[in-house]
Amino acid sequence: MTNFGLRNWGFLRNSQRMACLQAPRWYADCMPNPTSPDAIHPPTATHFGRPSGARYWVVVFAITLAVIQYIDRICISKAEPFITKDLGLAKWQMGWVFSAFTLSYALFEIPCGYLGDRIGPRKVLMRIVIWWSLFTAATGWVWNWMSLVITRFLFGAGEAGCFPNLTKAFNRWLPLHERTRAQGIMWMSARWGGALTPLLVYWCLQYMHWRTSFLVFGMLGVVWAVIFFMWYRDDPRQHPAVNSAEAALLPTGQEHSDHLNVPWKKLYTSRTVWFLCAQYFAASYSWYFFITWFPKYLSEARGFKLTAESALLAGLPLFLGGFGSLTAGWISPYLSRWFGNVRTVRKGFGAVGFTAAAVLLIISTHLKNPYTAVIAIALVSFCNDLMMPGAWAACMDVGGKYVGTLSGTMNMMGNLGGFVSPIVIGYIIHLTNNWDLTFYVTAAIYVVGAACWLATDPVTPLEEQN
Repeated sequence: MTNFGLRNWGFLRNSQRMACLQAPRWYADCMPNPTSPDAIHPPTATHFGRPSGARYWVVVFAITLAVIQYIDRICISKAEPFITKDLGLAKWQMGWVFSAFTLSYALFEIPCGYLGDRIGPRKVLMRIVIWWSLFTAATGWVWNWMSLVITRFLFGAGEAGCFPNLTKAFNRWLPLHERTRAQGIMWMSARWGGALTPLLVYWCLQYMHWRTSFLVFGMLGVVWAVIFFMWYRDDPRQHPAVNSAEAALLPTGQEHSDHLNVPWKKLYTSRTVWFLCAQYFAASYSWYFFITWFPKYLSEARGFKLTAESALLAGLPLFLGGFGSLTAGWISPYLSRWFGNVRTVRKGFGAVGFTAAAVLLIISTHLKNPYTAVIAIALVSFCNDLMMPGAWAACMDVGGKYVGTLSGTMNMMGNLGGFVSPIVIGYIIHLTNNWDLTFYVTAAIYVVGAACWLATDPVTPLEEQN
């Protein structure tokens, strides 16, 4: 039986629809192709009764880990004044500290994503979360600049596998029509975790030394890793909470293999892969400003003191970024049905979001009121994150069983942008003392990212590309 789109499914008789849902082996043939222009939500009721809903716990695990990952990643930017004072560091030195994390985060993306494709996300996530939690705590044990750089480099190596392997878990546990929305919710949670981090660090620093706070944050990941490893299974059909109705909804053909033959040549010669990587480089270059230099911008360029108010303002871009991810993830399925084309919606969110972000950055440089300027900059994050669900869903649709490798590749290039960003911004401020110039450069990069979205094909599977 061939794939049916919106029109075909609508013309099926009820008995034919039930036949499609009656046996798991027929499910993939009856459902619309996710890369088809007329892909829709398939029904969720099956002949086996009501699905158990166990798959939603995978989303819950992804949400909690995304929050923990961003807390551990961003807490250093709020503690930066205390670290700088205790270790006697200059701005350019802190730029290298910020970038040491993003460099290793980028370098280990592909190995960690490939490992998830090969041995499954259960083993990989448990190992990497414990690893980065150890080096989160170790950040509080540093004694000079070099020890801090090395610690943050090793910390980034652990965090590198987080989102590629969570995406791999989504690919195994979630039906096609739920993936974009799940990505939107996960990235919303990640951003909101980052948004609350400045205030959380501020409160912690009222009661403990900055070194102790890193130990507290590191313990969160260890608890998550233990609970996840006990509950999760790489094959959802082997999980005791997955009933027959739930199994009928789940995708097939996502098994890992010790002999996974990734089509490396096709992967790295694909126009789609290159443009996905380029747009994510642009997004991450711009976005890393919010988790590295933004607190310093608030104090030096806008005159905010280190208070609870400044902590809330520092988290505002990530908070609105979470709304951007949620908005795009939630309404994308409806827009896809309206336009009759998943491709158009994904490209549209990316191109429009990046263009609007560039315009808002330029506008913010002309605003004299500090609160108005901060709101404009925060809206940049909202526009930036409109592309997040579509970009990661594109990795699932394009990558297929190689989703871990492809998403790792995209995230690697994004974090190379994140590696470059703090260094470039640090040197621009050091040499010119002009924050506006950093915004002009970032706006230009956003325009390039928008062009990349218009040029890519975010739905056609890699194996079907010429």
